[in-house]
Amino acid sequence: METSHPTRKKPERVLVIDDDQSVAQIVELLLAQAGYDVTLAPSATKGLEKFHAEAFDLVVTDLKLPDLSGLEIIRRVKALDDSLPIIMMTSFSSIDSAVQALRSGAVDYIIKPFNNDEFVFSVERAIHERSMRRENTILKRNLNKAYTSNKIIGESREIKQVLELISKIAQSDANVLIHGESGTGKELVAQAIHYASARSSGPFIPVNCGALPGDLMESELFGHAKGAFSGALVATEGLIREANEGTLFLDEISELATNLQVKLLRVLQEKQVRPLGSTQFYSTNVRFLAASNRDLKTEMASGRFRADLFYRLNVIDILVPPLRQRREDIEILARHFIHTYSRQLNKTINGISPEMRQYLKEYSWPGNVRELENYIERNVILAETGTLSDNRDKPSIAVKTFSQQSIENSLNVEDYIKEFVRHYQDSHKEIELAAMLGIGRKALWVRRSRWKLFRDELK
Repeated sequence: METSHPTRKKPERVLVIDDDQSVAQIVELLLAQAGYDVTLAPSATKGLEKFHAEAFDLVVTDLKLPDLSGLEIIRRVKALDDSLPIIMMTSFSSIDSAVQALRSGAVDYIIKPFNNDEFVFSVERAIHERSMRRENTILKRNLNKAYTSNKIIGESREIKQVLELISKIAQSDANVLIHGESGTGKELVAQAIHYASARSSGPFIPVNCGALPGDLMESELFGHAKGAFSGALVATEGLIREANEGTLFLDEISELATNLQVKLLRVLQEKQVRPLGSTQFYSTNVRFLAASNRDLKTEMASGRFRADLFYRLNVIDILVPPLRQRREDIEILARHFIHTYSRQLNKTINGISPEMRQYLKEYSWPGNVRELENYIERNVILAETGTLSDNRDKPSIAVKTFSQQSIENSLNVEDYIKEFVRHYQDSHKEIELAAMLGIGRKALWVRRSRWKLFRDELK
């Protein structure tokens, strides 16, 4: 099994562009003593070449250069990476040039000769502020997905096997493919892998590959340069670069457009990403986890999913069992959700009624954990006593018979949902039917359209 050591923090990289060799050497000495990795360039052309070829955390440039001005350097750098801080240096102090530099995107304007301590402080502040912005973005994205409050719950043999596998593979940097029906908790498994790994202090970035059209998803994943398309007013780094030193979770990977599958494969192979509309490649240090509720081997056979990408992602694979195969966990999960929603709604629930307990045992839960959670939340909201009772607005228990027949007939999950919709759409409203399956109305409509299961098409 592939293993990795905890990632060590690399020194921040600073690109210094100045044609005055003596000044450049002083800057290099000061920054090297402060612990930075410094690259020197004697002209704007050389500096931009290095910027396109390598990744930096800060650019320090002189205003007056033999080929291009420092203002032009700012404009070109910001067009490709708006988040990269730039410090302008100059021997020709003027209010006008300072204003132009700051308006163009420089974070500071330093007049030569400068005070050494003040110069180093300016560099430290610029890099620290960029780091804080990145961390704030990550914290906002993960605020409602903290692993400490969203753990995998269960005592069944099936779920214990999943947890055991997670503990074995967490310290590896190998890519993982997570399989399972909709609503089984595939993202929870991905979170558990990330937070048990050496990357736990880095970002965990989840992205639903079917949530956006192909062109928008390309920009979301890979980033884009300024002006790459209409409305691209600033450059963005994209979720892959945002997940650097951490984990990117690609949910519903089977929904990713074929051209984006090719681009993702290159990232996996070369560990570099090129934003949309840019010629620059950026190095990445990301662990990729992917999930699908479809059979990707079937998708490969039909030509909808690339085999080479499948084998890149499927170094290790985890199957998350459906709730009907871990029935001893149902009441444990129900009590967990009762506690969660009772606390949120400031209600006191002391137990559950015999009728509800029987229903929990007998119903097949085709929407898995997500459907169970929705069911409990609805009942807690409507609860009027300390004992939680089953409310009237619930899926029919008659579904149990159909579910058992489906399992006995060895239907895969797509066939199962298809037959479920075919049998029960006449007796349930669309919202109810989606809730029974643990999916949204849009997802239900997409499946109906794919399978031609609208009422008028069945007649």
